[in-house]
Amino acid sequence: MAETKKLFIKTYGCQMNVYDSERMAEALGGNGYEQVGTAAEADMILLNTCHIREKAAEKIYSELGRMRELKDAKPDLKIGVAGCVAQAEGAEIMRRQPMVDLVVGPQSYHRLPQMEAKAGHGEKVLDTDFPEEDKFELLKARPKSKRGPTAFLTVQEGCDKFCAFCVVPYTRGAEVSRPVDRIISEARDLVERGVRELTLLGQNVNAYHGLGLDGHDWPLARLIWELAEIDDLKRIRFTTSHPNDMSDDLIDAHGRCEKLMPYLHLPVQSGSDRILKRMNRSHTRDSYLRVIDRIRTARPDILLSGDFIVGFPEETDADFRDTLRLIEEVGYGQAYSFKYSTRPGTPAAERGQIDDTIATERLVEIQALITRQQRAIQDAMIGKEVGVLFEKAGRMPGQMVGKSDHLHAVHVDSDTLKPGDLRRVRIIGSNTNSLSGVVL
Repeated sequence: MAETKKLFIKTYGCQMNVYDSERMAEALGGNGYEQVGTAAEADMILLNTCHIREKAAEKIYSELGRMRELKDAKPDLKIGVAGCVAQAEGAEIMRRQPMVDLVVGPQSYHRLPQMEAKAGHGEKVLDTDFPEEDKFELLKARPKSKRGPTAFLTVQEGCDKFCAFCVVPYTRGAEVSRPVDRIISEARDLVERGVRELTLLGQNVNAYHGLGLDGHDWPLARLIWELAEIDDLKRIRFTTSHPNDMSDDLIDAHGRCEKLMPYLHLPVQSGSDRILKRMNRSHTRDSYLRVIDRIRTARPDILLSGDFIVGFPEETDADFRDTLRLIEEVGYGQAYSFKYSTRPGTPAAERGQIDDTIATERLVEIQALITRQQRAIQDAMIGKEVGVLFEKAGRMPGQMVGKSDHLHAVHVDSDTLKPGDLRRVRIIGSNTNSLSGVVL
């Protein structure tokens, strides 16, 4: 019997990379690998990279440099780089770090078993193609092991929006939607293994249009309604969305589909029409606010989340104040904000950049406003009843932690709850980034 080999995957970035890492581990399981918790234990290390954050490629090169000692101590150790930095950097990774054995882009990781086999024979392997075949169709069936109560499920990849700051169209490719029957099959499999909540993933997930069960293209709303027919699937979420693709049927689903949770991440990036145009966002401040109004009319208790970039090239103080005013008007329960950082090859990289000190000051101000809003919305939850899907034990003995309908972390004292339990909870306290409650 062949000896089991050990695989360590370090995942950077978004939920889609978390999903991809799971599928990579499953693909390599057929080659005799099992996952371990540390790089020091591994026979193969995979860095599943993200190209969104500042100096992403340099951070990966630094991480690889720190692994040289492991490679020296174990010459047979295989090191691979996957994901969006792999797609963007390609052969440059191997040139700068010759100890890397394989580089694979996010659309080619279904080929990992063959690549690993070649690397095992001493070859250097590079695959950053955008293959015509469907990687999801060619991946091995998911193993039947027990799963936690929540899971990610990729339904759409790529983006056709070409925002001026973003590398996703270049690293993930054009928008592609998976067929409905394959999504339903994977969802049923996950539910059979214990999953009670699915988060549907896509770079632009609400642009989903996949081949439906009737042979016609189905939008995301129809896919959600079909998933809602799975009895033991209790909750559905989706991320990340574009304001221009919040269609009437999707907004209606938020109002009528009981399994679709009252939480929506809808990035706007800026509150200035001038900057939105420079970003090539293809929406305006007013069109975004109209979408928000329609969503809140359909689902008044919905919690909204957003993304904001400060210090975008040519952003003035007036532009920044427009963003602050939009945040105040919307009232976000959660939001993510970043300083703009250049991405080579994107249009914005060629423009005049904002002084870093100014960008930092703006980031501090916007984050303080978002934090105040988040805390106010959490405080307003005290006394209310919410559904909570419990996921794991808390840090204190006798404590369980789960996520509310609105994606708040909720702690309760209980010796009887177990992961996967969905219970009604009354909120009794608001803490930093979490709530406390009692089970009803």
